[in-house]
Amino acid sequence: MRLTQALDRAVQQRAGHPATIFRGRTRTWAEFGDRVRRAAGGLREIGMTDGDRVAIVAANSDEFAELLFAIAWAGGVAVPLNTRWSARELASALADCRPSVVVLDQTFIPAVEDLLAEVGDRPAVVGIGDGLPADLPSHDALATTGIEAAASERHGDDLALICYTGGTTGSAKGVMLSHRNLVSCSLMWIATLRFDDETRYLHSPGFFHMAGTAPLYALTLAGGTHVIVPKFEPVEVMRTIEAERVTYCLFVPTMLTMLMNHPEFPDRDLSSVRDVEYGASPMPETLLRRIMQDLPGWRLIQGYGLTEATALVTALPRRYHVLDGPLSTKLRTAGRAAVGAEVRIVDPDGREVPRGTVGEIAVRGPVVMLGYWDKPAETAAVLRDGWLHTGDGARMDDEGFVTIVDRLKDMIVSGGENIYSGEVERAIYADPRVAECAVIGVPDERWGEAVHAVVVPQAGHEVTAEEIITHCHAMIAGYKCPRTVDVRSEPLPLSGAGKILKQSLRAPFWAQRDHAVH
Repeated sequence: MRLTQALDRAVQQRAGHPATIFRGRTRTWAEFGDRVRRAAGGLREIGMTDGDRVAIVAANSDEFAELLFAIAWAGGVAVPLNTRWSARELASALADCRPSVVVLDQTFIPAVEDLLAEVGDRPAVVGIGDGLPADLPSHDALATTGIEAAASERHGDDLALICYTGGTTGSAKGVMLSHRNLVSCSLMWIATLRFDDETRYLHSPGFFHMAGTAPLYALTLAGGTHVIVPKFEPVEVMRTIEAERVTYCLFVPTMLTMLMNHPEFPDRDLSSVRDVEYGASPMPETLLRRIMQDLPGWRLIQGYGLTEATALVTALPRRYHVLDGPLSTKLRTAGRAAVGAEVRIVDPDGREVPRGTVGEIAVRGPVVMLGYWDKPAETAAVLRDGWLHTGDGARMDDEGFVTIVDRLKDMIVSGGENIYSGEVERAIYADPRVAECAVIGVPDERWGEAVHAVVVPQAGHEVTAEEIITHCHAMIAGYKCPRTVDVRSEPLPLSGAGKILKQSLRAPFWAQRDHAVH
């Protein structure tokens, strides 16, 4: 299994058909393949060798899509980084993965020295997109003037992608995904989500997320068309769907709310869309009813997954997205195991529990990661006896439908972004006036969950909620910062072992709900 085989197939069978559409610019699969081969040759020319990491900090574009395949073609390992991270977070990840090449768009080029300050051997720097300095090598130059490279023979369990996910201790972990993982995931997406060569798929999630990269690889294998926007923005998304006759989208429910509440929504023709996958949080019934009423041609499918399982674990197919009748009873579930994934619910010792009993979701199959980059202890903690232990609490019914009821790992999902409480707490504790703090997820109508902090100041000191929030914005990405802060004088509740009882802090917020998380 090699990622390059997907591109070979698309070029062979769909040479004259559109491969990418980006802000009105269309390139065919023949053009896409030519640019990938030349860019791969260019990467080798500037010093990339087999297994080297190539880090990318850029907004989505057709060039970004080419680059991901060019890195695989040249035998490298792609490391797309979250553009919403702070400079401090990006610098830490770059120091961790030790790339030989760093690719930046115009937004990040001015900060290049700060970003590379912690990297040992200085990597080559390449620009991508528009507005680049004249003296900086660019992806476009590599893709047009480079000498074509032969496809790398790296395959199977060879490392192909490192995708960073948050860390419970405050440092992000690099999830290592192989060629086998990514090709298996592509086959899973085609079988489960029904991609084909006529699919015109809108890429609005960032390519630094598996929700962005997984469909890129899968749709290439299917030979469809990638319609790309730099990031999710309601107006550009709606106008792009209308102009390019997009047929397939992936949205977080929060994105759907933003689309449907936008003043332009009633005037936009979104009738070309046939299929919409959503995930990261349950679909509110009010939003579901509205979609069915205002967009009756849209067929909904829910996906649940995680980066460590190459994005997709379970799926709830279209036929269960109904409000009445016997099938409607499955609407609150996360669906059943996707094609190619084996799922079971287990106790703390890894034994499968009886149906209907709450336990931890465990996953096995060719989509499970190789492990965490340079973190053997963390890898061993989640990969046990061939199973990936997800940290999500759930139960399974007699038909295999999984209902997520709790989160065993200390994570918050807000607007589709994973936020680890430990990382936020670490930022808060950097304020010397803070004696104790705990960060929890609380219900939020727009984002699913919102970050809430409970803070106890040091004796003799005062701190306000606004000061804590401002302090966090200087330390971590904005979406990770608390939206609300409770400053209290009494100590936080502790267990017998001295651990903060976050369940007690969360309970009042979730008391009237049948789930402890979104």
